[in-house]
Amino acid sequence: MTPAGRVETAPDGTLHGPFDAMLRAPRSGTALQALGAALRYSGVLPDRVRELAILRVAAHHRSAYEWHAHAPVAAALEVVDPHAERVAVAAVDELLGTGDLTDDAWSRTVDALGEAGAVELTTVVGYYALLAMQLRVLRVPLPDGAPPATFCT
Repeated sequence: MTPAGRVETAPDGTLHGPFDAMLRAPRSGTALQALGAALRYSGVLPDRVRELAILRVAAHHRSAYEWHAHAPVAAALEVVDPHAERVAVAAVDELLGTGDLTDDAWSRTVDALGEAGAVELTTVVGYYALLAMQLRVLRVPLPDGAPPATFCT
């Protein structure tokens, strides 16, 4: 999906990124797309927190396509709440490293993002980890002419 919210297509009309994979299994693909749209367009997380979380997942899973799609979006967003961003990134890193959050980490995340935001953050991590796996298993390439991903953490 482009930053403007449009699905990118290749010259032959196929869809870029995870969207082609979603068409291969339409029932689960439709549900996945609905979840992704809810997270991107009607979630409670600040946009930059969400995008930073996505980039941490992309870097952790070495998902070049996710990085390609989301790094420009994150770069265009202004820092609104540096404390919330730091707490969210720490929570994402802990989730990716251990599959869990300590009680203290959960409390800090709820304090910074609210309970709904903390729950949504775990959903963002799980959703984009799932996409990273599908992109890798299906060998989804970067769009033609896209530079290789340079992961920053």
